[in-house]
Amino acid sequence: MATMAVVTLDRLRDGVRDNPWISWGVTLAIGLLAFVIRLVNVGYPRTIIFDETYYAKDAWSLLQFGYEAEWSGTGVNEQIVNGDLSGLTATGSFIVHPSVGKWLIALGEAAFGMNSFGWRIAAVVFGSLLVVATIRLTRRLSRSLLIGALAGILLTFDGLAFTMSRIALLDVFQATFLVAAVAALVADRDHHRHKLADAIEARGWTDLRGEFGPVLWWRPWRWVAGLLFGLAVATKWNSLFALAAFGVLSVLWDVGARRLAGAGFVSWTSILREGLTAFVALVGTTFVVYLASWSGWLATSGGWGRQWGAENPDHPWVAAFGTGLASLLHYHQEIYNFHTGDYMRQQTHPYDAHPAGWLLMLRPISFDATNAIPAGTDGCAGPETCVRVIVGMGTPILWWLAAIALVIAAIWWIAGRDWRFGVPVVAVLSLWLPWFASADRPEFFFYAITLIPFTVAALAMAFGLLIGPPGSPGRRRGAIIAGTLTGLVVANFAYLYPVLTDASLPYSQWLARMWLRSWI
Repeated sequence: MATMAVVTLDRLRDGVRDNPWISWGVTLAIGLLAFVIRLVNVGYPRTIIFDETYYAKDAWSLLQFGYEAEWSGTGVNEQIVNGDLSGLTATGSFIVHPSVGKWLIALGEAAFGMNSFGWRIAAVVFGSLLVVATIRLTRRLSRSLLIGALAGILLTFDGLAFTMSRIALLDVFQATFLVAAVAALVADRDHHRHKLADAIEARGWTDLRGEFGPVLWWRPWRWVAGLLFGLAVATKWNSLFALAAFGVLSVLWDVGARRLAGAGFVSWTSILREGLTAFVALVGTTFVVYLASWSGWLATSGGWGRQWGAENPDHPWVAAFGTGLASLLHYHQEIYNFHTGDYMRQQTHPYDAHPAGWLLMLRPISFDATNAIPAGTDGCAGPETCVRVIVGMGTPILWWLAAIALVIAAIWWIAGRDWRFGVPVVAVLSLWLPWFASADRPEFFFYAITLIPFTVAALAMAFGLLIGPPGSPGRRRGAIIAGTLTGLVVANFAYLYPVLTDASLPYSQWLARMWLRSWI
């Protein structure tokens, strides 16, 4: 009986037990490596590329007015590059994404000016933090610093994570908040189980004896997760799907903890007893953070649609919420209609990528391209003409291995009943499948930046299965295979580096890097 009690309590207290100094030292070292690689020449090209035309300019207007404003004049992007910011007006601009990511871009512009380095440096910082968050998540899932470090190295040398860390788009901020939020919930799972074991032991019990046991109200990591999910949603709305999926999963983890502790059937009452506090901590905090992200728009009067409430005083929303919040609610209705309406469905784009092909990277995107550069000009050595491109593409070997690993993770989770492998599977499904519902409008491969940290985590944990526990007979062979595959990923990234950084390449060398016809 005593042995059973020890086993139960030990299983509840399962978790990572490495030296925190060494653990964080390794994490920060890899994060610093990612930062340095991403920082090199990040201000080049000096032009505004792709959707930087929205977010870099919106960020600057947030600094000036507290809301996104319109820029006027022909050739305004060229004027900005040349230091002329006179095109900014005070007229509110209709925007289709909330402002947290743009505020982060604005911090870089406030520190370094309205220039290419200023509007990209925040992406560099958060792209590096994305590596750090992935290491911490994978380390906690795998219970191994080695596997966590492998995940960090793999993500450091992913082409999509690299390019998205060097361009002023919103998605790298969203991805970082999402991975950190999931990592916080996994930490909450461990924290809750450890505290439950302590409570059982303090009562002198061997298990819960069929009772529910004490409700453990203090769940700090859940509140942290709510904060991070709020920041993710306040960057891009589709983060709500991950919030919903992991909110449910977190409560099911609580049920599992009670069952393991011996609560029996009453463990299912955790859905009510602890589910309500989970809802408040996650959804409630997310709502508060999201609403706070609109404080600049609410506190000023010039934003798009800000006066709608005052202009429609008889509307029921105004009576219920006041002019400010009613205006915000109407604005959200307009944003939703934009995303789902006929206008977007009628649009086309040469780099439209159906989400069915994302995990296999069937249609990457070109963020910037200069074609047919004559020999002897712009760094083209000749004899053939050259091209300069920034391609938003993942490291192919990594993406294809990670897609296989995701299938392995699903099998290990369902058939092997290993909860750890369910985390990347749930994350990918919640962030990937919703895009299929809107596949009748243009969608782009770079949206998959939210997927790759989780598929990389699945790959690193698959490597952990290959290597095996200490002392296992095939450990050396597994380590060699995992190390070789990691080396191939790094080599593949190095080969692709010129097409990720706008380097001048002879046309034939660019074409040699386009392995699939759909990449051209």
